[in-house]
Amino acid sequence: MNKTVKIILGFVVLILLIFVLKYFKDSNSKAVEDFKMEEPFYTSISTKAVATGKLNPEEEIELKPQISGIIDEIFVDEGDVVKKGDLIATIRVVPNEQSLVQAQSRIKTAQLSYNNAKVQYDRDKALFEKGVISKQDFETTELSYNQGQETLRQAQNDYQIIKKGSISGGSSANTSIIAQIPGTILEIPVREGDQVIESNTMNDGTTVATIADMSLMIFEGKVDEAEVGKIKEGKDIKIVLGAIQDKEFPATLTFVAPKGIEENGAVQFTIKADVTIEQDTNIRAGYSANAEIDLEGKDSVFSIREALLQYDRFTDKPFVEVQIGDGKYEKKNVKLGISDGINVEVLDGVVKGDKIKVWNKASEDNIEEDNNQNRRR
Repeated sequence: MNKTVKIILGFVVLILLIFVLKYFKDSNSKAVEDFKMEEPFYTSISTKAVATGKLNPEEEIELKPQISGIIDEIFVDEGDVVKKGDLIATIRVVPNEQSLVQAQSRIKTAQLSYNNAKVQYDRDKALFEKGVISKQDFETTELSYNQGQETLRQAQNDYQIIKKGSISGGSSANTSIIAQIPGTILEIPVREGDQVIESNTMNDGTTVATIADMSLMIFEGKVDEAEVGKIKEGKDIKIVLGAIQDKEFPATLTFVAPKGIEENGAVQFTIKADVTIEQDTNIRAGYSANAEIDLEGKDSVFSIREALLQYDRFTDKPFVEVQIGDGKYEKKNVKLGISDGINVEVLDGVVKGDKIKVWNKASEDNIEEDNNQNRRR
């Protein structure tokens, strides 16, 4: 029995020995893995900041009524181009009954005072012409008469304004909504028959229409605090619209907010820029837009593709693998400069002519794609 066990164990050991020998043989005979190589090169690198925002008219106003009432008629539509002074809408006044009664009462009171002053005036005028009273006494009576006449006229005008919204009507009446600037009608939030409230110190009033000059557009967006220190007013930037992605619009930075606002844990700063719009380009207010801002740039810098970099898992320092022989590579730490996300400046670690291993599939795909783009150019 013991002999049988020894024979079986001998066969098992022999089989294991055969597998081990075969493994070492396959490992030693395996072909060296072939990696693609890239050499450092000289190129221009620029870093950019992208600010997201919207394109809005520089001059935009809301037209509000000067008197409360009901929209009687609207003469324009959204999208219409108007001139300064054009009639936008008219308002029909619905007078307050109490105010109307009070105005009528003031007319009656003023009428009584005027009648009394007129009787006194006519009497003193006759006496003055006969030399019975002095000129000074007559002038005092005449002043009271004129004041009574003016008070009556004012009371009558107040009554007309309360009842009809104006004295004589026309384009200058309170019931007329007039365009204050030339531009395009962006919005008409009311309709005929809607009730509107006048604009005064107590409330903003009802917006009847919004007008903007679409030839003067500005970009309003936000940049991160890490980038705001590298930009300044007067800098030329590029604007790309979400609706017109195949075209860039030149712009000039005009405002950088002195105070940031925290949003989702990051501090953002508001920026504004004047955008140059061609006359034949159809632009609408509120288009989403991105501003591309050049922060830093260098010409003819010693660079490699950023996809070739690897990072030490313990120190997180960047390095590359440089070929020193067939299938042999040497790890070299590199000191980096500016980067545009594709290429990165190398300040130290590699020299011209070094062959750097393309160590992952992603970097191979990026290199192939860049080569295809260069061939198409």
